Amino acid sequence: MDINDLRSLFTVLAFIAFIGIVWWAYSDRRKATYEQAAMLPLDDDSEFVPSEPQVTKNQERKSS
Repeated sequence: MDINDLRSLFTVLAFIAFIGIVWWAYSDRRKATYEQAAMLPLDDDSEFVPSEPQVTKNQERKSS
């Protein structure tokens, strides 16, 4: 077994790991969780109150 055989084996193992991660991420058990997470930006549970913009010392120097 030389270095090229080890490289080939590592490539195959990495590909199998990649396929496993993709299968895990797209499994049906996770669908409800992903749909709930996708709706988070659209939830309007609290009233938005804009605040004053924060000005740092670096920004004050640049504007002067």
